[in-house]
Amino acid sequence: MAEADPIQTIAESGAEARYFNRELSWLNFNQRVLEEACNPAHPLLERLRFLSISGNNLDEFFMVRVAGLKGQQLQGVELRSVDGLTPAQQLDAIGARADALMAEQQKVWHDLREALRDAQISVIGDGEAVDARAEAWLRAHFLEQIFPIITPQALDPAHPFPFIPNKGLSLFFDLLRNSDKEVVQELVILPASLPRFIRVPGKAARYIAIESLVRRFTDLLFPGFTVRESGLFRILRDSDIEIEEEAEDLVRYYRSAIKQRRRGRIIRLEMETGVAEPVEDMLQTLMQGEDAMTVDIDGFVGIADLESLVDEDRPDLKFTAYVPRFPERIAEYGEDCFAAIKAKDIVVHHPYESFDVVIAFLAQAAADPDVVAIKQTLYRAGKQSAIIRALIDAAEAGKSVTAVVELKARFDEEQNLLWASQLERAGVQVVYGFIEWKTHAKISMVVRREGDSFRTYCHFGTGNYHPVTARIYTDISFFTADPRASRDAAAVFNYITGYVEPQHMELLSLSPLHLRQNLSNLIDAEIEHARAGRPGTIWAKMNSLVDAAIIEKLYAASNAGVRIELIVRGICCLRPGVPGMSDNISVKSVVGRFLEHSRIWAFGNGKVLPNNDARVFISSADWMPRNFDRRVEYMLPIENPTVHDQILDQVLVANLLDNEQSWALHSDGNYVRLTPEKKRFNLHHYFMTNPSLSGRGASRRKDEKVPKLSLPARD
Repeated sequence: MAEADPIQTIAESGAEARYFNRELSWLNFNQRVLEEACNPAHPLLERLRFLSISGNNLDEFFMVRVAGLKGQQLQGVELRSVDGLTPAQQLDAIGARADALMAEQQKVWHDLREALRDAQISVIGDGEAVDARAEAWLRAHFLEQIFPIITPQALDPAHPFPFIPNKGLSLFFDLLRNSDKEVVQELVILPASLPRFIRVPGKAARYIAIESLVRRFTDLLFPGFTVRESGLFRILRDSDIEIEEEAEDLVRYYRSAIKQRRRGRIIRLEMETGVAEPVEDMLQTLMQGEDAMTVDIDGFVGIADLESLVDEDRPDLKFTAYVPRFPERIAEYGEDCFAAIKAKDIVVHHPYESFDVVIAFLAQAAADPDVVAIKQTLYRAGKQSAIIRALIDAAEAGKSVTAVVELKARFDEEQNLLWASQLERAGVQVVYGFIEWKTHAKISMVVRREGDSFRTYCHFGTGNYHPVTARIYTDISFFTADPRASRDAAAVFNYITGYVEPQHMELLSLSPLHLRQNLSNLIDAEIEHARAGRPGTIWAKMNSLVDAAIIEKLYAASNAGVRIELIVRGICCLRPGVPGMSDNISVKSVVGRFLEHSRIWAFGNGKVLPNNDARVFISSADWMPRNFDRRVEYMLPIENPTVHDQILDQVLVANLLDNEQSWALHSDGNYVRLTPEKKRFNLHHYFMTNPSLSGRGASRRKDEKVPKLSLPARD
């Protein structure tokens, strides 16, 4: 008898009829990422990259989200999700969906491996014969580069079971000693310092996985033994860090917590298919991972590690290289960012326009003798950060520099601690913000002496100050010298550094103070327009939509006749297109060459979108409880007519028009890839080949309006 679907067995007062489960919605998103690995429109190595991304995503999902649910289950916490599921029910459903997703990853890898072989990129399998020259090289490499590093350890009462790090790969060997036929069990932990794949010298691209190399030369590793059985396994540990309310020294706390995270509770044990069940049980017991979710993998263990194969120098198998444009508006002012911004607000659309303009803004501030102060939030800055360099240069030049470094940026905590230490040594005033809230707002402000007064220049971003992700994430950078924005930005920094709550904000809405309420008011305004017989329209682009209160507000708007079009790349708990609940709501997800990351919201203001009177906002926040209630976030209205039109008539409309990289969410929770019926439109290709407004600078005629993309007629 088939087991019942955990989702189908829930009857929690209709909650499941109103919302999708957050965790299962995320797994659906990762399924869409995996589908891109099957997309024949992408070059072969880019498809492999999508496969590895899906693997890395799934690892982080288990290390954080599943770890949290597992902790609730073990502690007997019966906190239900928005759709009415208990932690145990969610874990059951996640296990089934994740196992199916991993099985599909293996099928995709099998197909890609064959296609790569046809393209002269091969991965040598276990026991696969190679020519004598390659065999000799592999043997020598093992003896010289691998053998001195790995350490076999006997599994017996005399040897305590070794610690296996998070995401650690290990080989188990069941051996027979030839001299006395005694059975011996050995464990070989494959250090993270060793590359997962080793390239065999030669013109042809041939790789071998580290575990295959070790198995190939067990005669050298275990002389005098016969291998009866071997198995590769991998563990994932709880990697979330919870803030203790009484943590007085965040730096000391995080240094300790990062070390503890490496030893977190085992959440998942992944093992090659074919390993005997008693061996699997023994390993779980020895690792104290009896409560871990276990999965047998028929194929490659650790899909994320396939990313290293993408580095192969084969430009013919990758996306055509793209060089972002530097905004001509800045160039027209002799590379003087301040002069250009003072003349008019500027919007920069990453990655089509270079993140170098943000670096140039701060570098100019560091070098300008008239600049007296710089304030900067840092959430994720990357490992080789020109932003950090500019802040250090400014401090060493005697300027007042304040950096809000967010230690709670998941998986970047250690890097941020290093940056904070360097900044402090240079004389930067480093602040770590609130203990219980993350500072997620992306804001820079530069105070400059101009004549007898000071002028403040601000940058507001929807993404991080990270030069690497800025090449693959689509985000908005907005530069302004508007005094209202400057005063608001200063109030935000005072709030973070001194806990001085702003009493009056002229432009910005701020979480956790009033962003949620102000967003609700904007939706209410559209409801009132619809009830008065005027068009009510909302367009919103974000990464995730989870917050139940906002979802209910959108349902109310739909029932009032407001037309709502949402572009939600990842998690979406809202059910669109349900009669009597969300008839007027549509949801799409865009997954393609670039990762859609910008948060942009538009409200028709009594007219059909797009229109010149629409209220347009950029933000650092997604529509999730954490963004509204537990993070410092901003929402900023775009009032400059040119910038307003570019964001609305170009960026948002292009996202709605895209039919080559888009998936429509149906009311049953299924995502269906859009198929162009007539005219094809790829928004990433459009912005790569059509210079945006700021990129064109003076080449745009004085009387030329922002180019408008036309939407098809709506029902």
